[in-house]
Amino acid sequence: MSHAIQPHLPKTTLKAHYYVPKLLILGLLFHFLYIGTVFDCYFTSPVVHGMQSHSIGHAESKRLVLIVGDGLRADLLFTEDAFSTIPNAPKVVAPYLKSIAKTRGAFGISHTRVPTESRPGHVAIIGGMYEDVSAVTKGWKSNPVSLVTSSDIFSANPKEDATFLDIWVLDQLKELFQNATSDGNLNAHLRSNKVVFFLHLLGLDTTGHSYRPHSREYMNSIQVVDDIVRQTESLINEFYNDQDTSFIFTADHGMSVIGNHGDGDPDNTRTPLIAWGRGIRGPLPDSTPSSHDPYSKSWGLGHLFRRDVEQADLAALMASLIAIDWPVNSVGVLPDVDPTQPGYLSPALGDESLAEMALVNAKVILEQYTTKHELKKARAFFYKPFVALEGLDAISDLPHRLANLANIERLNRVKDWRAARLLSAELIQTSLSGLHYLQTYDRFLIRGIVIFAYIGWAAYTTLYIFRPLDFVKAQEVSGTVIVHAIIAIVLSGFWTLFALQHAPFTFYVYIVFPCYFWHQFFQQAMARLYMPPRASYWKFLSRAGMTFMVLQVMVIGYTHRFIWSIGFVLIGVVWPFTWSGETLKKNLTLAAAWGLVCLSAAVFPVLSVEKQESLPAILTGGCLILTCGVCAGLWTLNEVERVKGKKSRQALTTLFICQAILIVGIMIVTARSVRSLQAKQGLPLHNQVLGWAILGIYLTLTIDGRHLRDSLQVVSSVLAFSSGSSGHTAFSKFLVYFLGFGPCFVILSISIEGLFYVSYSFVLATWVVVESVVRNGRLPETTTQRERTKVYLFQPDDLRIALFFLFFVQVGFFGTGK
Repeated sequence: MSHAIQPHLPKTTLKAHYYVPKLLILGLLFHFLYIGTVFDCYFTSPVVHGMQSHSIGHAESKRLVLIVGDGLRADLLFTEDAFSTIPNAPKVVAPYLKSIAKTRGAFGISHTRVPTESRPGHVAIIGGMYEDVSAVTKGWKSNPVSLVTSSDIFSANPKEDATFLDIWVLDQLKELFQNATSDGNLNAHLRSNKVVFFLHLLGLDTTGHSYRPHSREYMNSIQVVDDIVRQTESLINEFYNDQDTSFIFTADHGMSVIGNHGDGDPDNTRTPLIAWGRGIRGPLPDSTPSSHDPYSKSWGLGHLFRRDVEQADLAALMASLIAIDWPVNSVGVLPDVDPTQPGYLSPALGDESLAEMALVNAKVILEQYTTKHELKKARAFFYKPFVALEGLDAISDLPHRLANLANIERLNRVKDWRAARLLSAELIQTSLSGLHYLQTYDRFLIRGIVIFAYIGWAAYTTLYIFRPLDFVKAQEVSGTVIVHAIIAIVLSGFWTLFALQHAPFTFYVYIVFPCYFWHQFFQQAMARLYMPPRASYWKFLSRAGMTFMVLQVMVIGYTHRFIWSIGFVLIGVVWPFTWSGETLKKNLTLAAAWGLVCLSAAVFPVLSVEKQESLPAILTGGCLILTCGVCAGLWTLNEVERVKGKKSRQALTTLFICQAILIVGIMIVTARSVRSLQAKQGLPLHNQVLGWAILGIYLTLTIDGRHLRDSLQVVSSVLAFSSGSSGHTAFSKFLVYFLGFGPCFVILSISIEGLFYVSYSFVLATWVVVESVVRNGRLPETTTQRERTKVYLFQPDDLRIALFFLFFVQVGFFGTGK
């Protein structure tokens, strides 16, 4: 098989067109800026202004008490024997709240949304809206919703009992009522109508992070919260001496089994909801079919009706109880709007009040839609309205939104409460769909820009492989003027469109990249897009299709982790059989070793990502890193002496010994830290100092092994990777990095991460050897050694290497679920 050799070009020409640092800088800039497209496409602020406020005419209760147990999971509150693994744990961990659900209140699950954090949860509960996720990068200041809770004030030391945070809240309530006995203004204010008490109990969240939710400490925190609820109700009743108070108990988010929250894990999104007091119905018998699912079968409440809600629905519920203005940006739906199933309310005026509340609910959401519709209509070019609300009614010749609203008001006038509620529920759902339509109106445009930009980036990078301008003498050829003109028209057209639509300035930046990439690609393609002689377009298309399929399979691997294990099996076991017969016959031992290390790495992706802390596993990983480092070091030092001389061997021997001593030190520090935390003694300061010091020395030694003494003296001087290669072989450098980053997998791991690190490193090291053998066996015999060192020819096998590299990068990130 013959291979064409690219002609030798002047050095200046190569730099002018294919300067690799330019490609790297441009790639980093492109990918960094395009992170913003995710937020512009999927996460934009839902807040709009200028809406009219709405409220119902009369209140069901005089005051409202909202109690939020931060980080409380629904199952651990309700389930009987939820802490069965803990000796002497009670069967019912929250007897007071459980008795309310059984005897005098309504209960269910409040389903939260991502991000499952305290601030967004409180805004959803109180404001009825779901905040823009991207606002977390700005401290939740993107949306003008002012909200301060105790989570903004307190933090607890892990060795302290976090229940003091909850007790502090109760103490403040007691002090408030005590002060009211001597302060007339305060007393009058507290005894006025529409008063809301908000108790944010933070101890559960802090305890869950420190000890995880299935711990005795978390169980004790639930018991403390249960007692605080009991005392709070007693204080309220004693102070007011009436029965005109409504109580809502819920949580802002849940908590995963490993003590985290923020994502969409069901344990994070399912929070308890219990409501009781004035205006709230009592328990109802379960419906047919049952309102319960396997999640709530063990609650001991299966005979009672469970009414689930969305978290934002609580704002509508609370506004209805005390007749305050509904939050103007609320998207919550009052649970009692739908007449086909029970809600949470038991209003004094019965169905009439429920019909009025349903109408107000519809007006609030429709008001938001109307405001956003007018804004989008005024700014969008070729605007397409939401037909379900903006289409004309056949009878009244009004837009559907106005016609439906008029029909609801007519039904209320004739006292057809059920029909009015049904039509209100329908209008609410249609309005929510309209809001979603307007919220995502620009997604098609952004997605199109992103798709063309990333395909353009891929096309642009291929220019650095095929180097078409290396085959022409003139940089400008006929036809490139047309490319300039087309790209200029496209860019100016999009900028004009963005200006007319008052688009964010980031849109102007986004469109520049695809225009530049495709401009360069088509310009150079017209110059001469180099293709190897006798190139088979069918083979090209088949390889492109196979590449696309492999990439899609990797995408599936993000949600089905066993895909990575299958990949290891294919790469380690199946791929060697595609080698040439001679190559495989000469390297059977290497092929067997390659298969073995890939199979060992294939074990980790199929293991559970929910890992319990295991000190033996952590230390085993550290010992294995040390053992492999010593064994590899003995072989590497002999190779260094043979290639580089005794002086290089002596320098590396000192470096490896220091790394070995320090890895023992990091294991000792880690073991002492774990035991201290398990004993609830916190993390000792000297352990923190030693851990950072050893890690700093490690990184310094790894980065610059030539200056050992200076490195030991200046621990914090961790600069760029600048270690000289004069005394290194390829594998000695690899070993330095292996030992250098090993401490991170000891001090930062909680289980088998160190074992994965060893297995993964062996795969990478063996891969280098395997590719060298396979590639050397396939190099064209017609080329001379001089040509091989000066000119690199693109080969179809490079595509496979790139896919292997991408696979290993993904496994490095997600191989252990981290």
